[in-house]
Amino acid sequence: MSSTISPVALIETHFGNLRDPRAAHSIEHKLLDILVISICGTISGANDFTAIAEYGKSKEKWLKTFLELENGIPSADTFERIFARLNPSELQKCFIGWMEAVHKTTDGELINIDGKTLRGAKEAGNSRSLIHMVSVWSATQHLVLGQKKVS
Repeated sequence: MSSTISPVALIETHFGNLRDPRAAHSIEHKLLDILVISICGTISGANDFTAIAEYGKSKEKWLKTFLELENGIPSADTFERIFARLNPSELQKCFIGWMEAVHKTTDGELINIDGKTLRGAKEAGNSRSLIHMVSVWSATQHLVLGQKKVS
């Protein structure tokens, strides 16, 4: 990577001006913490607010190494309420700006995606169903970013 800026600082730079829709007196969790947990959870396969909250709880110790999390991990309801109230076009503008910066920071590195059928592997209880996997990795960083079993 061409820059040493931390990923959280990069997220804060691009999402820092996102208007927080909550009343100041009722804020228990920083908006940045909610956004970072949501991004990390989604990248890790969480596909709804319950899964994002569960991801946060399972990774809380690690998340606390770079997030404040003064009141722990937000509940699924908190994630849902926040995203329901955020301005979608504002959020989209922040996200696009962040993605453009990530592209610059990584010198435009492409992320590789590959699908495979695992040879000889079968679904439990189904001798005819093969296991199919999709993997995502960074060849430049020699890092597997994730893999998931798919239908």
